[in-house]
Amino acid sequence: MNSKSKKLFEEAKKLIPGGVNSPVRAFGAVGSEPIFIQRASGSKIYDIDDREYIDYVMSWGPMILGHAHPIVTASIIEQSKLGTSYGAPTAYEVEMARLLVEAIPSMEKVRLVNSGTEAVMTAVRLARAFTNREKILKFEGCYHGHSDSLLSQAGSGMATLGIPTSPGVPSCLAEKTITVPYNNIEMVEHTLRSIGEEVAAIIVEPVAGNMGVVPPRANFLNALRNFSDRYGIVLIFDEVITGFRFTFGGYQNIIGIEPDLTCLGKIIGGGLPIGAVGGKMKIMDLLAPEGPVYQAGTLSGNPLATAAGTTTLNILKENAPYYDLLNRNTFSLCYEMEEIFREAGVPVTINREGSMFTIFFTDKEVFDHASARSSNTELFGRFFRGMIKHGINIPPSQFEAWFLSFAHDLKDRDRTLEACRLTLKDSF
Repeated sequence: MNSKSKKLFEEAKKLIPGGVNSPVRAFGAVGSEPIFIQRASGSKIYDIDDREYIDYVMSWGPMILGHAHPIVTASIIEQSKLGTSYGAPTAYEVEMARLLVEAIPSMEKVRLVNSGTEAVMTAVRLARAFTNREKILKFEGCYHGHSDSLLSQAGSGMATLGIPTSPGVPSCLAEKTITVPYNNIEMVEHTLRSIGEEVAAIIVEPVAGNMGVVPPRANFLNALRNFSDRYGIVLIFDEVITGFRFTFGGYQNIIGIEPDLTCLGKIIGGGLPIGAVGGKMKIMDLLAPEGPVYQAGTLSGNPLATAAGTTTLNILKENAPYYDLLNRNTFSLCYEMEEIFREAGVPVTINREGSMFTIFFTDKEVFDHASARSSNTELFGRFFRGMIKHGINIPPSQFEAWFLSFAHDLKDRDRTLEACRLTLKDSF
């Protein structure tokens, strides 16, 4: 434990609940204490003792170009000289909306908000207004932010803490949310046979990233589209993680399935807080001031976030062919790590989609929340502590995704593989 981080954490615990401003950062699930970061560049972060780490958290996904990308940073600096917030429309908002609508065909109109949580809240409200129904169907292990309606058997930090639901959420709201296993078409069909006419929306992470990375099985997302059409349900893709992660656009671009509404965040802000909800015009036009569904935000579409975001999106658009290289580099890293685990006799299952992956400490196939929970979290904790010791920053939870960026290079890969070998030798 770095002395400065330890001292600062003790001080933070006196001032901040748990000493952190987002639960998984506390490192409790891995038997450690958090490192406090003072700067970052490219694929590296540096703690307050100036120790370097190769970073596979990447701010939980947004930093696909790498930390402190010089062009993105310059756009933030230039905009800050002109003002940080106006509470009024700006040209950047229009440019970002144009980029999003052009990149994701299902998004005919888009509303910018401040976070992925806000995007989901707005999408759910729109779905309920459009259908005049109240119930929402979601999937075990998929996390859609911390709004009351969706904190039912959530994944991510909730799974890490072992809390299936959160105190403070009214039971009358929880009753409006139906949770079924991810990747289970039969259970969805069975549920909708009985209550399909009462369901306003089906919301899903098209690639689950909050119980660890769990890709959709063949025909799962197609089935959700078909069920939604059959029962008049609004299909919501939560692409807060997957948007612009695998291609210039959403995962929906790759699979050719169009949801009715899409939620975005993370990458589209270039590292600054932002969210977006977009979709069919007939649904989006229900939003005030066009329609009766109210949504507002003082900092929505603020100029710093939209400056960083539009700059990031334009860079990604110009370099779209390089997504294939990023995805191949991720495959190579996962393949080599899998070999190291096999040689060490440590059973793992590595799930990967594009440039995100999770190493599950189980020899079972991981295809839903229950199979993800079969992982040995004690072994993961040992692995985490060893990797940190050897200068590799990975998510402090078995149930999170690792992210590669365009800034990670072959030297980073080789250092990571060596750290993996040393960790398995020393700690297993």
